[in-house]
Amino acid sequence: MNLPLITQAEKHHERTAIVAPEGAFSYQDLLQVSGQIATRLLNQAKDLQEQRVAFLIPSGFQHVATQWGIWRAGGIAVPLCLVHPRPELEYVITHSGASIIVAHPSFEAILRPIAQVHHLQFILTSDVLPTAVVLPAIAPTRRALILYTSGTTGKPKGAVITHNNIQAQVISLITAWEWVLDDRILHVLPLHHIHGIINVLTCALWAGAECHMVPKFDAEIVWNRISEGDLTLFMAVPTIYAKLIAAWDADNNALENADDQSRRDRQQRRITGCTKMRLMVSGSAALPVQVLEKWQSISGHFLLERYGMTEIGMALSNPLHGQRGAGSVGMPLPQVKVRLVDEKGENVPPGTPGEIQVKGAGVFLEYWQNPEATLKAFCEGWFCTGDFAVMEGDRYRILGRMSVDIIKTGGYKVSALEN
Repeated sequence: MNLPLITQAEKHHERTAIVAPEGAFSYQDLLQVSGQIATRLLNQAKDLQEQRVAFLIPSGFQHVATQWGIWRAGGIAVPLCLVHPRPELEYVITHSGASIIVAHPSFEAILRPIAQVHHLQFILTSDVLPTAVVLPAIAPTRRALILYTSGTTGKPKGAVITHNNIQAQVISLITAWEWVLDDRILHVLPLHHIHGIINVLTCALWAGAECHMVPKFDAEIVWNRISEGDLTLFMAVPTIYAKLIAAWDADNNALENADDQSRRDRQQRRITGCTKMRLMVSGSAALPVQVLEKWQSISGHFLLERYGMTEIGMALSNPLHGQRGAGSVGMPLPQVKVRLVDEKGENVPPGTPGEIQVKGAGVFLEYWQNPEATLKAFCEGWFCTGDFAVMEGDRYRILGRMSVDIIKTGGYKVSALEN
């Protein structure tokens, strides 16, 4: 049995899948190289049987091929953060119980010593790959990913996401945001977070679209890529939009001091590139209204805000078509159930703040080797997000984290974000 993601890719052999600094790669390239990586990981075994494989590779074709190779070999992918120092990397590697580390050569100096201390297999992406063999059948009920949550207290927890979870999350977003074959998205997000892995990369590849990847965010590089005018989607966090605005303002300020036609033309190409896109999305943090309004004045786009987290994927989204509200995260996505409850676990009426609880096929399986935390995270089958929201009209508005942003004053719960 092929994983659904692989079955989808087989429909698009000659189409471009990934465009990255290494070059342009088709779906056939991705299938071939990921099959070779899977063969290397198996090392003559029949199936990795959910062995954890930690990997640290910059955004690009090799990262994606390695992720797919881990899955096709029957392993659980544990993506590492590019900017974490050794203690954080070692924590994720040891806590997940990874038996294999795959690294880009630029990270060999920091990761090989960890592999040696813990007696782990160490593979470089520059190693010669073997010819692909017949790969194991992977049931979609199997574990696919362990993503480590940042959390507000204590050590990060490993959220376990199955292939079925991935499929449910992706199909929900493809349906809501109407992904098509001809879409092209620019990927500027970290690939150890759900936002970059699911919303951008996996949605694009599931749809047969093109994912254009940059190794790390740089405002000038991103503006130049937008200016080419062939992108259809862009997804980022508020900080990225703020940095793009700052770069835009710097050019505008320069124009005020000296009339530079080439700079003026560059600004116009940026505007044109934005207007050619069909959708721009913001998430992972609250979007300040001033950023929303400034970006709209530059790009013509009223950013679509959505709400999600590592354990649930995306749960709420403003509409693709129709009116969007500043500060609103919209309504539940397809096949996702959301409710707001009080401290007794009872539903609250519209206009009354409550904790967001989520149910659906996209909700994660468990916290890795932490049954107590897993049990505590659920209430009657609903995942307890720890986030507070209020229903205003037909839309949800996030108020903040229950433990951090919600203050009791005069018997009422007030968001510290409302100031």
